[in-house]
Amino acid sequence: MKDVILLALESSCDETACAIVKNGKEILSSKVASQIDVHTRYGGVVPEVASRIHIENISIIIKEAIEEAGISMDDVDGIAVTVGPGLIGSLHIGVLAAKTLAWAYHKPLIPVQHLTGHIYANAFVGDLQFPLLALVVSGGHTELVLMKEDYDFQVIGTTQDDAIGEAYDKVGRVLNLPYPGGPKVDKLAKEGTPRYQLPKVHTDNPLNFSFSGLKSAVLQSIKRLERNGEELSVPDMCASFQEAALGHLWSRVESVLDEYDVKQVVLAGGVAANSRLREICTEKMSQRKNVSYIIPPLSCCTDNAAMIGASGYIAYKKGIFCDLDVEADPSLEM
Repeated sequence: MKDVILLALESSCDETACAIVKNGKEILSSKVASQIDVHTRYGGVVPEVASRIHIENISIIIKEAIEEAGISMDDVDGIAVTVGPGLIGSLHIGVLAAKTLAWAYHKPLIPVQHLTGHIYANAFVGDLQFPLLALVVSGGHTELVLMKEDYDFQVIGTTQDDAIGEAYDKVGRVLNLPYPGGPKVDKLAKEGTPRYQLPKVHTDNPLNFSFSGLKSAVLQSIKRLERNGEELSVPDMCASFQEAALGHLWSRVESVLDEYDVKQVVLAGGVAANSRLREICTEKMSQRKNVSYIIPPLSCCTDNAAMIGASGYIAYKKGIFCDLDVEADPSLEM
């Protein structure tokens, strides 16, 4: 069978990325230009600034990815690109670049939904086994996705308010930690003890999530300590929030595993890089001998184009292509 080589592009937020992926599992090259140092000054991603930097970086990143892979455009079988969800201006740059390459080199264009890329990043670790449950956790999304086969996505649980990554960043701001707050909270939590009492989260749907209340509870706890003249331990508060948030998160995973016949669990998204979540997943899944699990490598947790190539490969095999008039969709669902 002929190898399928895809050039993949990702620009949904503040990373400009290009990768060359063979057969959906072998990364020939993966280049990422991060803007985090720029947006740290503002305490968050500024969409207009992100778009302008994508314009500056994308041609360079494409050239570097092709050179590192040791191929030419003649070797490429298709162009995979993130078309949504994400920041509309950022997405537009990647989509425009992909359409230009597809038109100039007469290559098929493959539209990829960003979150499916995070799920298929696990293909770089091992074969996906269906039916599987994907726990998608990022700055903008918290979802439980049931997949009975390749490219069959059924969202069975989602957040009612904040995504878990967003909650981490908000707690980081409350604690005066530098942006992005999530990794800082995770790091400090290792030094602390979860001794502050935070409420258990309840939702109407037992498979849905809610994190805004935990963020508010952290703020209220800090104010209560101030009123009582007590000193706040930032590491202890980080540990308290993290245990509460991840405990709530994993309780939903357990509910799905008790209710559905699942062969495999995979983590997906930026928060999959959280060290404590990875520990919990390893600990809890090792107790379920009949269900395998995959934790993606740290390099594939944050936004990158290799994961878009992995997802794009399945789309390519299924004949999912789009015309050159395709547009970015900031609210695109799986």
